[in-house]
Amino acid sequence: MLSFLCLGLLGCNENKQAIQGTWKMVYAETVENDSVKIKNLSNTTFIKIINQDHFAFFNQENHGSDHFYGGAGTYSLKGSTYNETLKFTQVESLKNHMFSFSVSIKGDTLIQSGLEHVKEAGINRTITEKYVRVN
Repeated sequence: MLSFLCLGLLGCNENKQAIQGTWKMVYAETVENDSVKIKNLSNTTFIKIINQDHFAFFNQENHGSDHFYGGAGTYSLKGSTYNETLKFTQVESLKNHMFSFSVSIKGDTLIQSGLEHVKEAGINRTITEKYVRVN
């Protein structure tokens, strides 16, 4: 029984180590109501940084400083369930909100998907995001 528990904990640590790093978004899809929107990444760079217990994300146009946004907070990872608690953001109604996602890592690609629902912010959408690891 003890060795089974240790193997389970080792698996969790391996997942957490695998997700740590710097990731560049290469695809983002949002499904809201009856519409599907694909994020145009040709003129912007979206980076997500994940360490042992915190995450941060930044989005900036490639030329100029318009439309910059970012956020950060803490996260937990249990198996493929990745929960982000947003602590730092410009949107007050999103502060301290926990978002739950399913994640998988295939080679150098991180795939994150789930429902973003924040009634106070008028958000109710499903997202799928794909990132590649930045070396």
